[in-house]
Amino acid sequence: MPKLTTSLDAYEVWFLTGSQNLYGEETLRQVADQSQEIARTLGAASDVPVKVVWKPVLKDSESIRRAALDANADDRVIGLIAWMHTFSPAKMWIAGLDALRKPLLHLHTQANVALPWGEIDFDFMNLNQAAHGDREFGYIQTRLGVSRKTVVGHVSNPAVTAQVGTWMRAAAGWAATHELKLARFGDNMRYVAVTEGDKTEAELRFGVQVNTWGVNELADAVAAASESDIDALVAEYEKLYDVVPELRKGGDRHSALRDGAAIEIGLRSFLEEGGFGAFTTSFEDLGALKQLPGLAVQRLMAEGYGFGAEGDWKTAILVRAASVMGSGLPGGASLMEDYTYHLVPGEEQILGAHMLEVSPGLTSAKPTLEIHPLGIGGKDDPVRLVFNADPGPAVVVAMSDMRDRFRLVANVVEVVEPAEALPNLPVGRAVWKPQPSFATSAAAWLTAGAAHHTVMSTAVGVDVFRDFAEIAGTELLVIDEGTTLDGFAREVRWNNAYYRLAQGF
Repeated sequence: MPKLTTSLDAYEVWFLTGSQNLYGEETLRQVADQSQEIARTLGAASDVPVKVVWKPVLKDSESIRRAALDANADDRVIGLIAWMHTFSPAKMWIAGLDALRKPLLHLHTQANVALPWGEIDFDFMNLNQAAHGDREFGYIQTRLGVSRKTVVGHVSNPAVTAQVGTWMRAAAGWAATHELKLARFGDNMRYVAVTEGDKTEAELRFGVQVNTWGVNELADAVAAASESDIDALVAEYEKLYDVVPELRKGGDRHSALRDGAAIEIGLRSFLEEGGFGAFTTSFEDLGALKQLPGLAVQRLMAEGYGFGAEGDWKTAILVRAASVMGSGLPGGASLMEDYTYHLVPGEEQILGAHMLEVSPGLTSAKPTLEIHPLGIGGKDDPVRLVFNADPGPAVVVAMSDMRDRFRLVANVVEVVEPAEALPNLPVGRAVWKPQPSFATSAAAWLTAGAAHHTVMSTAVGVDVFRDFAEIAGTELLVIDEGTTLDGFAREVRWNNAYYRLAQGF
């Protein structure tokens, strides 16, 4: 199997231009030239992360339908951008839009930025008709109930390319979940409600395959790790991290580090051989493993694997999607859990962590590699990376199964430095201030029934998740600086009615 990657290099987005044969060859040549220039400008923008591929101008129903079917069949294509340069009668688009299964962005633009006021004649008007051609296209999309993102403005405007780039990242996340195989080692934590969910519906909605493997199949892969491979990985640890003396060669806990290395080697080989891009573990089902996987999970997440603790496969999906959506950007994506609060009035903060499994992708500092007791799971003391997440903007997103749909809840937050050192908390951790305030954020989160496990992304913000939810046809509730509890509660009630009606009876 190919090695897992978060790179967007293999993806492409097709640029489709609508017109019609009515205008004659000379006008259509100008349409083609100008649409190619728009596509080139778009593709050259620094915040457009996916290759833009121009396609010949579409002038009739059959060519439009064929373009949609070809895009559906090409795994490299993660979405289409459509622009009506002139006037493309919308009935020509019905069959194509009805057949399309890839994300769609409607770019409402035109070839020129400024109008050449003194030169405008009716030939100019005949060529530059996007102002009403795109309105015709907007009508048919809405008439057919086509989900899409609409971006308005000239492609030389960074605000326009930023929106297109955001949508591309969301489309890449969508493509990644449709390529995703997720391995659950054991089941979810006993009696916990929020980590349950409908795996069949998840495959229909997000494209991910969620299946279970016995933890001792993983333990067998761990046992097969060679001494030479363990030696090499331990040397890598000592180069990358500040390894505490007791774990170094000759230290009295060095064998525990070797056990952690063996777990990483075995886990990585199992995932690579099975083509898995995400996985879960459970401290209640460790089989023959010597430690709860900590260090291995942290490192794999930093490479782009999705992970959910305690069998939480829904969070594992989000971590993988967020890793791909943030490809090439500073920051990272990680499993996170709201653990405890700082409740001094006016200073409220959330301390997030987990038992072991927080990705070092959240820090640019050099983590320490430590060993400490873990009073849960009944196994040997596990090794783990310890660090503080870098300060800066972030978003935490949870997925909950609401019986008739999946609900995403996103809170915009600001990661901050801890007010004091945390010498006795030996895990990766993040401290943050949620928008709009701690009290409103927490009350809204509870009102939404959002999960206690999240993905924290410091690479992409809430706008990418908005586009991802739109592409997936999945509910998204956002808690940000504009949130009020009354308004949020109304949105929850409206959504309950909308999503029930939208899926039919």
